[in-house]
Amino acid sequence: VSETSWGKVRAMIDDRGRTLKEAGPSTAVEILGFNDVPSPGETFKVVSAEKEARALVDRVKQEEKAASAKAERHITLEELYDKMSEGETPALRLVLKCDVQGSLEALKGSLKKLQTEEVEIDFIHEGVGRISESDVMLASASDAIIIGFNVRPDAKAKKLAEAEGIQIRLYNVIYDLIDDVKSALEGMLAPTLREQTLGQAEIRAVFKVPKIGKVAGCYVLEGVIRRNAKIRIVRDGIVIWNGSLDTLKRFKDDVREVAAGYECGMSFTNFQDFNEGDIVEAYEVVEEKRTLE
Repeated sequence: VSETSWGKVRAMIDDRGRTLKEAGPSTAVEILGFNDVPSPGETFKVVSAEKEARALVDRVKQEEKAASAKAERHITLEELYDKMSEGETPALRLVLKCDVQGSLEALKGSLKKLQTEEVEIDFIHEGVGRISESDVMLASASDAIIIGFNVRPDAKAKKLAEAEGIQIRLYNVIYDLIDDVKSALEGMLAPTLREQTLGQAEIRAVFKVPKIGKVAGCYVLEGVIRRNAKIRIVRDGIVIWNGSLDTLKRFKDDVREVAAGYECGMSFTNFQDFNEGDIVEAYEVVEEKRTLE
């Protein structure tokens, strides 16, 4: 049994091509009979029963699956906005490591200036020197991102970060580091919602249609009226209803949109209290990304 595969030994062949019945310590052999190719570096053991072999492999696979699921829970710079808790001030948690104390102080000062009342940076730990296993464990415990400036992780730290799913971002240009953190913070800002008017139409006739109810005969004054747009009805400058279109027709045909200068028929979702002379406004709400400027 290796870590992820098992099998019954069919043959053992040494480096001279000879078939062996047994192999002792330090003997290099090729083993035939595994159900899958083991990965380089895996250890293996001999067990007496196939049932035991299967159980050992299944246990290793379950442990790998659990470790993978655990790793997926950690945050990356690109996922910050999705991880915000409702009602909380979102915070970017960092473990900051630099080559010298002067760089550390300069970077921390520059990053602090990026904070606002809406988004902040939480320095879990900062220090000088290589990125170590303890840095990775700290980042894992606090769901932080490791930022390294002119430093690198040692082999153990790199391996642990991969296993834990901790993101390590390495830089040697201070402006690149600041720009990336700034972009991450901007992604945490709630977007600005802006209303964009699409078109206006005037209700010029009201018809009663059996099994449907009232239908508005309209003339599009400007822009375009789209079937999937948000709708409001205005009477004497006052908004009397907000909602959506139930139907939009040209003659008897359902259409997706009607442009200025054309007539159309409209019905509104759960609303029939409209009159001739009312204005129908079609609009959409657009999200605009905010910046820290």
